[in-house]
Amino acid sequence: MSIEKNIQTVKDFFGAMGRGDSAGLLALVAEDVEWIVPGDDWPLAGTYRGCAGLADLLKMASRSMETSTEPREFVAQGDRVMVVGFAKGKIKATNKTFEDDWVFAITVQNGKLTNIREYIDTQALARAARSSNTQT
Repeated sequence: MSIEKNIQTVKDFFGAMGRGDSAGLLALVAEDVEWIVPGDDWPLAGTYRGCAGLADLLKMASRSMETSTEPREFVAQGDRVMVVGFAKGKIKATNKTFEDDWVFAITVQNGKLTNIREYIDTQALARAARSSNTQT
């Protein structure tokens, strides 16, 4: 696929994410998609594989946080699309807010996202997820 089509596929993915359209989002990923969220102190950290793993991640995220994500820049080369963006939101369990500058490195093959790796401010998210009773 062309670089322009890969970028559009990724834009469609973020559009579906922003609308909370899980079905639309899952339609844009490969059956064996891998989504990697780095970090240790962040409840959503881990590697999620396949559509079932991605569905689990989406459910867990919607139960634990409210967030708005704003992709701001798309840079592509070959089958790779880098997305630079910003998110803000609230962790439901603590009612604490966060702001997060992020980069997603996404691989697109045959019109489907096959690999997603987030580079996020895990410390900002971990602070927001930390209970007030926990020492810093």
